[in-house]
Amino acid sequence: MSAKVEQLILKFSCNDQPGIVASVASLFSLQGFNIRESSQFEDVSARRFFMRTLLESVEGPKSFADVNSAFQSIADRYQMDWTLTDGKKRTKVLIAVSQWGHCLNNLLNSWKRGTLPVDIVGVVSNHEDMRALTEWYEVPYHYLPVTKETKPEQENQILTLMDETGAELLVLARYMQILSNTLCAQLEGRAINIHHSFLPGFKGAKPYHQAYDRGVKLIGATAHYVTAELDEGPIVEQEIERVTHANSPEELVEIGRNTEAVVLQRAVRWHAENRVLLNGQKTVVFTR
Repeated sequence: MSAKVEQLILKFSCNDQPGIVASVASLFSLQGFNIRESSQFEDVSARRFFMRTLLESVEGPKSFADVNSAFQSIADRYQMDWTLTDGKKRTKVLIAVSQWGHCLNNLLNSWKRGTLPVDIVGVVSNHEDMRALTEWYEVPYHYLPVTKETKPEQENQILTLMDETGAELLVLARYMQILSNTLCAQLEGRAINIHHSFLPGFKGAKPYHQAYDRGVKLIGATAHYVTAELDEGPIVEQEIERVTHANSPEELVEIGRNTEAVVLQRAVRWHAENRVLLNGQKTVVFTR
């Protein structure tokens, strides 16, 4: 975190009670900040309140440590689960991929055009297939082959890469390996996967073939946080595409590619912009 900031993003959740919004607004007004964007949500069944606010200083650069310390009293009063971050800081991302490049290409292209507010610090793969594409974008490519026997070592290499590059988020862009329980625990809330079905339907391998066998008329894609339970993590974003009885499994795969790429890009964007808050096994996503 830089010593001085002009923009801040506050996100928090706490038990719902009177005075929360007023207390937050008053505190930041006294600190010389104006609210540029704010979203709130109450989970009525859980009596849980969620809020994300983008703040901008009207008095020039401010000490992050001072503002953070000032807010601590509000956070303690309402027993908040909260983060306060520099609004101009870009999330560093490491992408993992296997042999399908559509999601990877969309992320790299969006980043290169400046429409995805992240810094992609590298691509890691258990195959060499995506090296040429990655290096065309002038992004470091790390070939880390994996077998059942070498999986713990290979996953440690991924963690080492994240440490060395400062990566805060691991994006599984059709990375066709199941992460170990140990790695899932270490990356809790910091790893997003794209699954090529509309979860919770058709989990596991070959979901398009499962969908074909069931004769579905809609297929979809789901971006979710990675957990030890396969394809069970909190969902960040989903999308669907209409199909018919005439489509073969191979055609379903082809139709689904664009949906997967779009859904993953949205999820990465919203995570990077601190728009996602965990709500048990669910998420609250403030898209705007």
